[in-house]
Amino acid sequence: MADCWNLADLFEAVADVAQDREAVVSDNRRLTYRELDERATRLAHHLAANGVQAGDHVGIYAYNGPEWIEAMFAAWKIRAVPINVNYRYVEAELRYLFDNADLVALVHGREFVPRIAAVRDECPKLRVFVSIDDDTDEDLSAIGAIEYETALGGASPERDFAPRSPADLYILYTGGTTGMPKGVMWRQTDYFNSTIGALMRMGGAPFESFDEVIEEARTATGTVGFPLAPLMHGAAQWVATMLLIQGNKVVLSSARRLDPVATWRTIEREKVMTTSLVGDAMARPLIEALDLAELADIDLSAFFVIGSGGAILSPTVKEAIAKRLPNVLVIDSLGASETGYQGTVAGSDSEGKPRFAMGEHTTVLDDSGKPVVPGDGVIGRLARRGYMPIGYYKDPEKTAATFIEIDGERWALPGDMARVEADQTITLLGRGSVSINSGGEKVYPEEVELALKSHPDVFDVVVVGVPDQRWGERVVAVVKARPGATPDAGELAEHARATIAGYKVPRAIVVVDEMVRSPSGKADYRWAKATAVADAAGTA
Repeated sequence: MADCWNLADLFEAVADVAQDREAVVSDNRRLTYRELDERATRLAHHLAANGVQAGDHVGIYAYNGPEWIEAMFAAWKIRAVPINVNYRYVEAELRYLFDNADLVALVHGREFVPRIAAVRDECPKLRVFVSIDDDTDEDLSAIGAIEYETALGGASPERDFAPRSPADLYILYTGGTTGMPKGVMWRQTDYFNSTIGALMRMGGAPFESFDEVIEEARTATGTVGFPLAPLMHGAAQWVATMLLIQGNKVVLSSARRLDPVATWRTIEREKVMTTSLVGDAMARPLIEALDLAELADIDLSAFFVIGSGGAILSPTVKEAIAKRLPNVLVIDSLGASETGYQGTVAGSDSEGKPRFAMGEHTTVLDDSGKPVVPGDGVIGRLARRGYMPIGYYKDPEKTAATFIEIDGERWALPGDMARVEADQTITLLGRGSVSINSGGEKVYPEEVELALKSHPDVFDVVVVGVPDQRWGERVVAVVKARPGATPDAGELAEHARATIAGYKVPRAIVVVDEMVRSPSGKADYRWAKATAVADAAGTA
């Protein structure tokens, strides 16, 4: 039974035992498990009545809210596949994604109607539109959309669906650091075993039966979790899904941007116990807001865990959390769209780079595909075996490059570079696709960023390589300064030399008013490189 998991089956069984327990709280809206399941069921029937079939792809193009979760489970209920759509995409990116993902239906915020209308004619498979009210007045007739609540009101609340399969798909589109987004395809049973079930057990013994999961939900102690990242991002999806399969409560904010004060007040009001975010870009403004006078009376007595997934927290930010919230546990989780959850960070090395325990499913492989020898200093590619994706949707070439077979065993190598220390912990260095080649030496931007983030003048930083006639590439730091500060390139270089080798130290800095990152907080290296190159050419 441990290998036979279907997410819709699990959710419905949990809803049956949790019934009147609160499942989702979003701003002023509250839904019990009974209500959430019924609304997802009604949406599923509406989609099916309009021709959405098993295996079809249903896009979710919206900000955080109950509808995002309802749409995800509604698709799974009819064995369709929910597809995450980045709400910051412009028309060209939407056109690519709608076509590449073969969307036949779209659940979307009303404000996005003009963008959808602009690309709809080039996406002939896309024919069903359900529009979420967001206080805008865009004309739904432009795309033939139906209002979300109208769709639900006209659909059946009965769970009379066909039997489902553990081989039903979970697909997560990931933009990565380079190239166009690609859809990572998982069988739901593998996704549960690698990620949702593993997160629920935090690396402990896996679930052995369906009944074991449901009994855990029945006796849930009422954990309240608040994923801060957009649900279109894997880290937030995973946490929200885990909380719901556990029978716990998910708190969401529909805010377009992170508002630290409003976030802390939500944590206080809802008695949030755990929050998940993505790296320093979210954690730093959030934790520093606690110094504001307007939060002097905040009651965080129920709050005890901050988790980061998708980006590692720097030692500087961890120290800031420990200073302001000494009783809060900080957990860095490692994982990727192509690997699922892999483990938690055990600490940092002398240079501040993250180190995590190496489980039996995770190792570092050298260029010949052999595990590196612990302590020998060889940098290789982080790899996972066991439960893993089928591959990338409609991209056999990238699938073959990322999911490889070595000595009869299949491995996922998403591109992270790492080394294994003598104590068999793994030091994570960064994504190889954005590494900088300076005079033949490889520089991983993330380790330089960690070295700079502890400088008092630096609020945020992204490090890139720009063309250099002598070295091939030189290291440049794109920096957002703290208010009133004026970072000096020489001073930052001297600061960095205390923790990284000289060839890794930035040769120049570019100060920007605002740092461009993804909505989840991940670095936009393409933007940063274009900014650095333009500055070097005097065209910024």
